[in-house]
Amino acid sequence: MRTSRSKLRQMTDGRSHHRDARSSASFIDPAALMRIKNLQLRAKVVVEGLLSGLHRSPYHGFSVEFSEYRQYSDGDDLRYLDWRLFARSDRYYIKRFEDETNLRCYLLVDLSRSMGFGSLAYSKADYAKTAAATFAYFLSTQRDAVGLTTFDERIGDYLPARFRPGHMHRIMLALERALAGSATDLAAALEQVARTAAKRGLVVLLSDLLAPIETLERHLGYLRSRGHEVVVMRVLDPAETEFRFAESAIFHDLESGRQLYVDPETVRQRYLERFGDHAAAISRACSRLGIDFYRLDTDRPLELALFDFLNSRLRRGRQTTRRRSKPSAAGGF
Repeated sequence: MRTSRSKLRQMTDGRSHHRDARSSASFIDPAALMRIKNLQLRAKVVVEGLLSGLHRSPYHGFSVEFSEYRQYSDGDDLRYLDWRLFARSDRYYIKRFEDETNLRCYLLVDLSRSMGFGSLAYSKADYAKTAAATFAYFLSTQRDAVGLTTFDERIGDYLPARFRPGHMHRIMLALERALAGSATDLAAALEQVARTAAKRGLVVLLSDLLAPIETLERHLGYLRSRGHEVVVMRVLDPAETEFRFAESAIFHDLESGRQLYVDPETVRQRYLERFGDHAAAISRACSRLGIDFYRLDTDRPLELALFDFLNSRLRRGRQTTRRRSKPSAAGGF
């Protein structure tokens, strides 16, 4: 995979969360990726594909920052400079120590019945599972601790954040389980993480967010108050965002079981307005709480979802570094 400069410039534009997957011809088509049955292999293909492309692109330094190196800073011991890497990249990097690389990440994956919807050859749940597996696989290559909570109207699988042999296999098995519940209870999942995550970390929520704004904001705010960094990734099918229906039909609510006769021409405009209002409210709530928010359309290449995750983590890391480097107001140090 060769990633062009213009494509990466588009990817790094924080104002453009919704990107046209068809413009990313160099990435793997999600439908083709989903035909890989083994979830861990699917995740490996995405991770290696994106990082390989970044290494060959003008943005090589971006991928290096997520490996075993970090860029040189004033005061670092020159003995740890990697001169071979300098010769290849014309930048100074030093080997990172283990305590600089450890991260605790808690993945929350919505597996309620609404996530079973899909107008493509796969569902929102399939896409969310693959995205979560991709993040987990990437973090495991960094020796970071990864945890997983799956949920519907109750908590499904819960695996604490760990880095040890066999843990990645258990995460993949948990993600491969079929949808079981009906309704969605985001509150229970967020409370579970807040209650059990003794150490601060990064919480990544993957869900269609079909829940009241007040519920989302209250519980996400509680996580932030506990010192966790939070990234919200809303997984949506193109049919939901564009209302791609032409003929009248009986619509079945996957969670409540209700059936409703709908004439698309009559309800399309009202649906899109209400959908847009709800989406804008989610974005505003995340902004108020200092939470990174991304929309993942299921026809969008998974490499772009991973790039969003990496970009969010990198930006957070830089903000933390800047905060630590600020001089004390009292003592001037």
